[in-house]
Order: sequence, then structure tokens, then C-alpha cells
Amino acid sequence: MKYLHTMVRVTNLDASIDFYCNKLGLTELRRHENPGGRFTLVFLAAAGDTDAQVELTYNWDPEAYSGGRNFGHLAYAVEDIYATCQRLMDGGVVINRPPRDGRMAFVRSPDNISIELLQRGQALPPAEPWASMPNIGAW
Repeated sequence: MKYLHTMVRVTNLDASIDFYCNKLGLTELRRHENPGGRFTLVFLAAAGDTDAQVELTYNWDPEAYSGGRNFGHLAYAVEDIYATCQRLMDGGVVINRPPRDGRMAFVRSPDNISIELLQRGQALPPAEPWASMPNIGAW
């Protein structure tokens, strides 16, 4: 058995690509447009890790999605949790659970999918402004 991908439904493909690629740093691997089924599939992965893919499914006909929290979360290891969170904040992403411990943070996609960011290796020493930042919303 081999892990292939995780699928999340998105309501705005452009906003989702901006979040996952331009802000989070994933790369688009391939895209499939299905006019008959009226949907688009976009497969993304972190650099150097194409075996762990995220499939964004965009249904062309508007549909309300709820319960993103029921999904759980996607998790990515990052080289520097503080630098990653700063880059995301600079891009307008809310840090819902700041990396106060130098180890873990949570953000949300435009469709409220929780994304866990974990420091690769050992936790970094606690540092400001992260150590004093409060949680915002839910993750």
C-alpha cells in the first residue's frame, strides 16, 4: 500500500492556489479540468516530497461546505517555524496558534482547513513576538 494524496474541497480556486502555493510554499504538480463533470483537480506537494500530495477539488457549481474542522488538519515540517510564520503573516495569513514553544503553529486555508506547521528536528528556543502571542480563533 502507498499513500497517494489527501483531497480537500475548495470554494475559490484562485484564493486556494494563492494560499497553498504562494504563501504556504507548495508547488502545483498537475491540473485536470473536467468540463463534463464541471470540476477542476489541482495536485500540490512540498518541494522534494511529491509522494505526499494534496488534491484541491474545485466544483464549478457553487456549493456550501461546512465542517472543515471535522477534516482534522494537514501537517508540514518546516526548516524554521518562526521564519515560516513570519512569511505567512507578511502574506496576510492569520497565525491561529502561534509557535510559542518553537515547535508548532496552526494556520487555516481560505476554506478553513487547519494546517499544522511543525519545526523540523528539535524545537527552537522560545522567542518574541511568538512567545507572548495569543491564540486567535480555532485551529
